This record gives sequence, C-alpha cells and structure tokens, in this order.
Amino acid sequence: MHISWLGTTAIKIQTKPFDKEITVVIDPYRPEKGLFPRSLTPHMGLYTRGEKDSVTLSGNPFVLSTPGEIDVHGVLASAVEGHEPGNTMVRIDTEGLSLGHVGLTKKSLTEKQLAMLAGVDILCIPVGHPDSFDAEEAVKIVNAIEPRIVIPCAFKSDNDPEAKPIDSFLKEIGAKNNEPEKKIILKKKDLPQEELEVRILEKE
Repeated sequence: MHISWLGTTAIKIQTKPFDKEITVVIDPYRPEKGLFPRSLTPHMGLYTRGEKDSVTLSGNPFVLSTPGEIDVHGVLASAVEGHEPGNTMVRIDTEGLSLGHVGLTKKSLTEKQLAMLAGVDILCIPVGHPDSFDAEEAVKIVNAIEPRIVIPCAFKSDNDPEAKPIDSFLKEIGAKNNEPEKKIILKKKDLPQEELEVRILEKE
C-alpha cells in the first residue's frame, strides 16, 4: 500500500490486492489556496463532506459519499455517518491492511463511528486546521481507536496557511525523529507490533 498526502484531508492510496493496481482518493476537494491536482483518475473516490467542491475525477470511478460500503477489485470501502448532515467517516480494507479516515472534524467519536474505526492498522487524523482536533483531543481519539500507525493531515500547508503546524500534536503524542516522507509504503509485515508509530507525509 502506497499512501500520499495531497493537502488538507486529501489522501491518495495505491494498492494491489490482486494483480491490478487500484488507486483510491479520499477527500479530493479543490482548495481555495495553494497547489492541488486539477483532476485525478482513481478507481474509487471517497468523500467525508459530500461531493460538492471536488476536483474532477476522470475515468468514471466508483464513488462513496454516503454511509454504506463498496467493494472494487478487492478493495472494500466502508462509510459511517459523520457528525454533520452529509458527512461521513471512512475505512478501507485491502492487502490485509485497514485504514481509517475521520474526515475534517473536532468532535468526539460516537459509538457507531468507533465501532467501524476501532483497531484499524492506519489512522488518518486531522490536526492543526481550525475545524480539526487540537493536539490533546487528537491523542484521545488515537487512544480510543488504537491504530498501529497514525498519519496526521490538515496541518499547515500551502492549501491551509492559517492552520497550525504539526509540532504541538507530535509533542502531545510523544513522537520523536519524525522526518516527513514523500510517500509511505506499507505491507502488513511492516506494521509495528509494540509501539504506536507516527508517520508524517510531505504534501505531494
């Protein structure tokens, strides 16, 4: 599984559950500022805040923007209701790995949301953005879900110059020596067994 960060809460995942590489994009919303792809060509598009303001998704991908699930070429995507009308939180299962994404929110998770996200291997969580968790609340969410790997998103970038940097979250969660990576490449055997790992992505 290859994971990259496109800005704000937008994440791109490339996965090969069988013999075909599948591209999944989560939250491909057109930002008001900064650089962002004008169009994307995924096999699957997932939205946590509805499809309005999305960039163009070419190639007629499968789209999930409401609660439910879809299975495309061995990639299972599930969505549960978010806090606001039309919002969701999503989960992807592929290659024996699970990834959860809570969208852009700063509210504690409901039992239903936790039931879907609890125990995912990888958790994408928004920190720094005015509409996202503060460092302390983000750590509480991480502790409730108990992932093996945390990937923060929605912190300060050219898309969100007003957002806070990631430093306070890293300090709160006790992460050290976190050099940003252009892309995270993971296999099930690479998952940390004991310690929680925080991985930081450079915006693509």
